[in-house]
Amino acid sequence: MGYMEEYRKWMESPALTAEEHAELAALEGNEKEIQERFFAPLSFGTAGLRGTMGIGLYKMNRFTVGAATQGLANLIKQYGPRAMQRGVAIACDSRLHSDEYSHLAASILAANGINVIEYESLRPVPVLSFAVRTYGTLAGVMVTASHNPKEYNGYKVYWEDGAQLPPKEADVVAKEMDALDMFTDVKTMDHQEAIDKGLIKIIGPESDEIYLRQIQKMSINPDCIAQVADDFKIIYTPFHGAGYKLVPEILKRIGYKHVICVPEQMVIDGNFPTVKSPNPENKEGFNLAIEMAKQQGVDLIIGTDPDSDRCGTVLKSSTGDYVTLSGNQMGVLLIDYIITAKKLTNTMPPHPAVLKSVVSTEMARKVANDNGVACFDTFTGFKFLAEKIKEFEATGSHQYLFAFEESYGYLCGDHARDKDAVIASMLIAEMAAYYRTKGMTLYDAMQDMYKRYGYYAEETLSIVMPGVSGLTRMAELMKELRETPLKEVGGTAVKDVRDLQSGIQTELATGAQTEVELKGQNVLYYDLEDGTSFIIRPSGTEPKVKVYIMANGKEKAEVDAKIEKYAAAAKEIVK
Repeated sequence: MGYMEEYRKWMESPALTAEEHAELAALEGNEKEIQERFFAPLSFGTAGLRGTMGIGLYKMNRFTVGAATQGLANLIKQYGPRAMQRGVAIACDSRLHSDEYSHLAASILAANGINVIEYESLRPVPVLSFAVRTYGTLAGVMVTASHNPKEYNGYKVYWEDGAQLPPKEADVVAKEMDALDMFTDVKTMDHQEAIDKGLIKIIGPESDEIYLRQIQKMSINPDCIAQVADDFKIIYTPFHGAGYKLVPEILKRIGYKHVICVPEQMVIDGNFPTVKSPNPENKEGFNLAIEMAKQQGVDLIIGTDPDSDRCGTVLKSSTGDYVTLSGNQMGVLLIDYIITAKKLTNTMPPHPAVLKSVVSTEMARKVANDNGVACFDTFTGFKFLAEKIKEFEATGSHQYLFAFEESYGYLCGDHARDKDAVIASMLIAEMAAYYRTKGMTLYDAMQDMYKRYGYYAEETLSIVMPGVSGLTRMAELMKELRETPLKEVGGTAVKDVRDLQSGIQTELATGAQTEVELKGQNVLYYDLEDGTSFIIRPSGTEPKVKVYIMANGKEKAEVDAKIEKYAAAAKEIVK
């Protein structure tokens, strides 16, 4: 069915409300917009659904959420009555329509005879992962679009280990969605009726208490907090989102007496009125917090995104300016601190390891290896880090200490299998206290690490390619790069290229090929002659191509020059 036929089908459907029909009627004559909304269904993958909200096949709305939930219900029913009894845990963030979509998902699952545990109000992503593991549900649903702008929402599905849905099960959901009519084949029932019948169980603070107790156990050296708590102040912002309750609470429980929250951003609002984008990677989101820090003499600011799975920081530098730490910098700081603290407290396991995504800084490997700790790469996406943790549990080969990805996602502990900004905030605060006892800030600690391990710098470029034409161009670009491999980048020769789709590494000088461990993802990884890594990867959740540049050297100026040169080259290659 073409996009115009699909548009007319929606226009004629009695399932739409008058308001929804009016939204579509306003598109008459705007063929480009009609094509953008109806050229294809919003695809369901291992990350679930994500897109801008609106009426249409390629939009996040109650119909696409309904179809995904019915597809999930059909998957669960294939596993039989016991699986249906184990059921699904559901939570949502602060985005527009998130609570509506979560109630709808719960009602559809209940109508299919599947038990549901639903949080009474918004919760962080890791709490949903924790609930799946703690209550033994077969699956979990989190309604969230993470750090995307306010126009977005999404639908993430988790499996019984608390990690995102595996590819095999995701394929089943996708096929079930393709086979159903989202207007007539989705079962539902009244939400309150499902509660009254015991099909939906509402949970809240009692579950938070279990979660917080498990988080607090992961504090390694709380004694250092007690030494500085009388005068150490931390400013925290949840960016109008789900971290507003649990992050301040865990900071207080580990001993902090002065946790100052940004009042304007403690207001739960899916319009995110005080920021252009609720992303802790962007320093401008911290403007209100920085002003408060200047007034109160605070040198550490922590911010979490709307679903509280990503965590960002702002620090006072040696010059008195407020600067951000990148996800890579915070990752290596935490690796170094966790290793140090575990050695100090004699809690280091026999075969420790840290995990990172393949596009995260190589400084992590340097820090880990220099301290006798193994370091493993996985594909981008926390589900792959979770798979590696699961592998360690099964084989007993290593015990993971910490897992991270450069996009501000961190995890420690066994309570969850997705990135967790609550535990990250706790560990960052504990680390800051440790360095305060030594007369240092986290900014000082980062500079000290460069002196000890060498200078590293990274930059990620996101080249947006929206719409149908963008998806086509993304595919064409990767095809062109495979057919005609890059021989140089910014005037520096390419030493070898790793195609992580085929799992083949090719040495350009000789043409020799070898197999690599990582295989099956659309990533091209170039090793340049000067030691720089240059990586090209289409995003799996957003209409953009990402280029990662990872450089190292003896001096900051040397590394900054490499970053500048290769960033300019990237814009010429990816266009």
